Amino acid sequence: MPCTCSLPDPLVNSSRKRAMVQLTPSHPLPPPQSLSFSLLQSCQTLKEATQLHALSLKTGAFTNPSIVSRLLSLYAHPSINHLPYALSVFSHLPNPNLISFNLLLKSHLTNHRSHDALLLFSRLLHHHAPDNFTLPSVVKACARLGAVAEGKQVHALAVKIGLGLEMYVQSSLVSLYSKCGAIGCARKVFDEMRERDLVAWNSLIDGYARCGRVDVAVELFEEMEERDEFSWTVLVDGLSKCGQVEKAREVFERMPSKNVVSWNAMINGYMKGGEFEKARELFGRMGSRDVISWNSMIAGYEFNGQFGEALELFREVLEEDVRPSPAALVSVLSAVSGLAALSKGRMVHSVMVKHGFELEGVLGTSLIDMYSKCGSIDSAMAVFEGIQRKKVGHWTAIIVGLGMHGMADQVLQLFLEMRTNGMEPHGITFIGILNACSHAGLVDLGRYYFNMMRKDYGIEPTIEHYGCFVDILCRAGCLDEAKDVIGSMPMKPNKFIWMSLLSGARIHKNVEIGDYAAQHLIEVSPETIGCYVVLSNMYAAADQWEKVSHVREMMKKRGVRKDPGCSSIEHRGMLHEFIVGDKSHPQTKEIYSKLSEVREKLKSAGHVPDTSQVLLCLEDEKEKEAELENHSERLAISFGLINLEPRSPIRIIKNLRVCNDCHSVTKLLSKIYNREIVVRDNSRFHHFANGSCSCKDFW
Repeated sequence: MPCTCSLPDPLVNSSRKRAMVQLTPSHPLPPPQSLSFSLLQSCQTLKEATQLHALSLKTGAFTNPSIVSRLLSLYAHPSINHLPYALSVFSHLPNPNLISFNLLLKSHLTNHRSHDALLLFSRLLHHHAPDNFTLPSVVKACARLGAVAEGKQVHALAVKIGLGLEMYVQSSLVSLYSKCGAIGCARKVFDEMRERDLVAWNSLIDGYARCGRVDVAVELFEEMEERDEFSWTVLVDGLSKCGQVEKAREVFERMPSKNVVSWNAMINGYMKGGEFEKARELFGRMGSRDVISWNSMIAGYEFNGQFGEALELFREVLEEDVRPSPAALVSVLSAVSGLAALSKGRMVHSVMVKHGFELEGVLGTSLIDMYSKCGSIDSAMAVFEGIQRKKVGHWTAIIVGLGMHGMADQVLQLFLEMRTNGMEPHGITFIGILNACSHAGLVDLGRYYFNMMRKDYGIEPTIEHYGCFVDILCRAGCLDEAKDVIGSMPMKPNKFIWMSLLSGARIHKNVEIGDYAAQHLIEVSPETIGCYVVLSNMYAAADQWEKVSHVREMMKKRGVRKDPGCSSIEHRGMLHEFIVGDKSHPQTKEIYSKLSEVREKLKSAGHVPDTSQVLLCLEDEKEKEAELENHSERLAISFGLINLEPRSPIRIIKNLRVCNDCHSVTKLLSKIYNREIVVRDNSRFHHFANGSCSCKDFW
């Protein structure tokens, strides 16, 4: 095939028109000495550069160092940017000069090969003294790697060879120290600068903002004689991240022109401060949005517990036919988990499959977690088994998921497989294992794995590990041992640990330890609603109604209100919520009719209501039975029996712990109606089928 190359048109030298000369036998090859001047200087594309590279090899011109240097500059130029060819050409230079080294250094940085850039610099030092073009590139490589120690060595070299006061060298050093958190060093270099460019000003402002000293950043900003978009954006971002959102908004409104980055910074600031409505207002005003804009909104809604809004925004992303980013998908999956909206989760999974997202990273972990929290542990297991190259995060996610479903046998089997496959567990893995032991009442195994964590893997227990271990002991009734473990903890117990002890005391009717736990819990976290509720329930179960009145009076004085029992069920993409005795649903008549049917079927099955679960001062048994019948999960189950397809699982989310009577009733209903019923309460999952529960009546 004939080789072609671009040549300048001698007749229209001032225009961009170009003429192509066919290098064929009728057009003899140009002599080597003419190649660099007539062709190389006019080259602008990779295709032209490779053609001339091949031509130089055919003609023997490649032996000319000036030809090689020109080819190197072409491949290293940002408009062509082909590092492998640049490296190949560089390797043929017998004695590369400093300019060639500098070109290759910049090409490494352009291609994000900072570590290789430092290795090249080390080689350069054996042949040349660096100049004021070399050092800024090397310092930039150090900044990208966070290599502040190496950066200081380059700084010392710059001073030693007389380049310590060069503006571009100093400016790059200010940027390095600012990015690496060495703000004192950054300020010292900045103050020594005889002439300061915008990069130095912006870098120092960014450095102060990063380390939380936004007051100094503002002072510097006001001192600047000249500002660019980055100057404004850095300050807006710094103020937003430090929680000074209103000051950030003032600066934002002063901006001569607002770029997408500044809009995104403001949205992030509002979201982190819980002001999602203001974030939405800004998002609506944006002229153009990038993927970060969408991610910030979706992640912000999820962070603020506005799960429905996060899903709605994700729907808008799909309607605009935008490929969702992995970050957005992680946030959306978390929002789905918060709602336990399984159908939405399956939709997000299908989007991931459609766009070809790999599951071998955090997306796989998030998907396993979503299915686990939505009650479909089989789907979670299927995702896990479908991942070819499993990482520790995937093993941990499925172990935690199985643990919250009380499937301790499967957890321990998977943990054994994980270790057999050479995977080393981390702290979160052990939280999943201890949680599984807690839900299954495996006290001895809980002790064993708690000790294994420290002894075999050198993992020091965190407060979360202690919380799981205390919970194991409390659920099993080992309250004195739990109290001793709490007393021996190297850190101060948090509200969750005291709550575990209080809940254990209520379950096992130990009022003395319950009083002890409640006293400490109120000291640590007086606003914890659960403390007063559990304490009140413990006294009610012990018929100590005077103490119940005292607790309720205390709640009233402190403005603490008990959350009503609330259960939700998903149907056709909508969540239907019910509270105790709810009569607000459009299908109320049908639901209460179904409840009557349920009552008769339960009687026929021999069910006797456990009225000890009615923690109200009611004397009439009929009143107590009626109160039990109106619990929110029974309303949700009745709704499911009316609306869901026969034999399809009924999945319910409840905000409080399932009471003993509702637990017994749900077991019976799973057998009477031949339905799998999955209930997620505030502690764990219960899988009811054929008259039994996966928790084996231990929860």
